[in-house]
Amino acid sequence: MIMTAPQAEPVPGNIKVTRSDWITLALETLISDGIESVRVLTLGQKLGVSRSSFYWYFNSRQDLLDQLLKHWHDTNTTAIVERARRPAETIIMGVMNVFECWADERLFDPRLDFAVREWARRSADVRQMIDRADDERLSAIRDMYRRHGYDDEDAFIRARVLYYMQIGYYVLDLKEPVEARVSHLAAYLRSFTGQEPSDADVAHFMRFIAAR
Repeated sequence: MIMTAPQAEPVPGNIKVTRSDWITLALETLISDGIESVRVLTLGQKLGVSRSSFYWYFNSRQDLLDQLLKHWHDTNTTAIVERARRPAETIIMGVMNVFECWADERLFDPRLDFAVREWARRSADVRQMIDRADDERLSAIRDMYRRHGYDDEDAFIRARVLYYMQIGYYVLDLKEPVEARVSHLAAYLRSFTGQEPSDADVAHFMRFIAAR
């Protein structure tokens, strides 16, 4: 069977939805209802279009699911890796770069991360992707510590503590507001670096919070 190549533009004669609309709704459905609810017919009914609209943009349901996983990696994993690799004068500044992901859900969407982890319970392939993403994120944070003079084991363990603490925070579904968390910023920085942050360090991050 010859499939129509996925397109980036709306279906001629049916400009009600775009490829982005399909992906956005699929992501929202994944987060709110889980992977089993991400079905072509159901999504089409919500969008008010026929299945032909879907197959103009995607080869199959699996094609759509692959795009959801690509979006998850390109946002959540890329944000952490990019900030861990940013040049920083001190390890405290480096850790605060990573903290930006936890403080701004436009950079790292915890609901999406949790939804993909739930999906991984039903799919060995997705489980492997989660494992690779965790390794990629941890490796970037570990290398950040190494660049600032921590030995291999110390960098490895500090990266684990920083990353696993945050993922655990999401898994426990704690409802602490960001403002409450940053009130403990200096203590967190001491715990993650073993160094004393300056008032200027704390003020720097608070400016980031205020500008979100």
